[in-house]
Amino acid sequence: MLAGGLLPVPSSWALPTRELRFPRDHGSHPDLRTEWWYATGHAESADGARYGFQLTFFRSRVEGTQSLTSAFAARQLLFAHAALTDLQAGQLHHDQRIARAGFGIADASEEDTRVRLRDWSLMRDPSSGAYMAEAPGADFGLSLRLQPTQPVLLQGQAGLSRKGPDPAQASYYYSQPQLAVEGRVAVAGRPPQPVRGRAWLDHEWSQALLHPEAVGWDWVGMNLEDGSALTAFRLRRANGSALWAGGSWRPPGGAMQVFDHDSVHFEPLRFWTSPLSRARYPVQWRIRTPAGSFEVRALVDNQELDSRASTGAIYWEGLSALLDTSGRQAGRGYLEMTGYAQALKL
Repeated sequence: MLAGGLLPVPSSWALPTRELRFPRDHGSHPDLRTEWWYATGHAESADGARYGFQLTFFRSRVEGTQSLTSAFAARQLLFAHAALTDLQAGQLHHDQRIARAGFGIADASEEDTRVRLRDWSLMRDPSSGAYMAEAPGADFGLSLRLQPTQPVLLQGQAGLSRKGPDPAQASYYYSQPQLAVEGRVAVAGRPPQPVRGRAWLDHEWSQALLHPEAVGWDWVGMNLEDGSALTAFRLRRANGSALWAGGSWRPPGGAMQVFDHDSVHFEPLRFWTSPLSRARYPVQWRIRTPAGSFEVRALVDNQELDSRASTGAIYWEGLSALLDTSGRQAGRGYLEMTGYAQALKL
């Protein structure tokens, strides 16, 4: 037994290095335990209203039901989270869904990105490569087209991304940064507004992700104004120290640089305390990477999501600005912080 009463991850769960093949690997991988498709971005209307948005679909394999023959057995569960940050109002709107796969209610195709959970969906058009995101929420709605402008970015070593000191702590992981956004958003009962912007999509799947000492992670995916793409993350212990880190940098038209686990450093600069969970989140960071030093600032402090009705977690995920060493805005993207309200369980 390890600290906290958790068993070590079996080495037999280590993922093999393999070539990711598309469009197949845009689709679901139901033989592995955990998977998500994660779209985040920013958009602006013609009258200057600015928004941040996210739509995430999770798939979870239920090991104990795989041998059951009943059509009602919950072999795969699907969860989804959607959120819209209204920057003018300084307000976050969010909603969530959960269902077992099947019965025409929820499904995730193995052939391409076609994920659906009731009236929410993320579908990839094979002819254009564009993603269609639909998420009507309780007091907001998203209907967006996300068009790739750059090649797929394979994270880690050709798409195999280490997430801890044990080789079993890894995932298959690719990103699609600098997606051109157009579509409509609706918020607080107002008519849908046409918007344009930029987005980032992550697709990640694994058998075992978290080291037993890890309580959560800090992650950024940033679209820079010059067309570059920055990823940086760290897995965090309960005392706040980094257990593992990584990321990547890709300049426009250039080769990707992969960061070693000891070359990425997160330094908190300012904190915000949630009135809901009482969790204390760093909403301003200095992040040092081999590609340079940057500052990340949340554009709205309260972007905490309570997903206890679906995945069971409370976490912070929100639109943030990326600043260079001179203090000028170099880009925008999303900051995600998990494990501050409670240790994350995957």
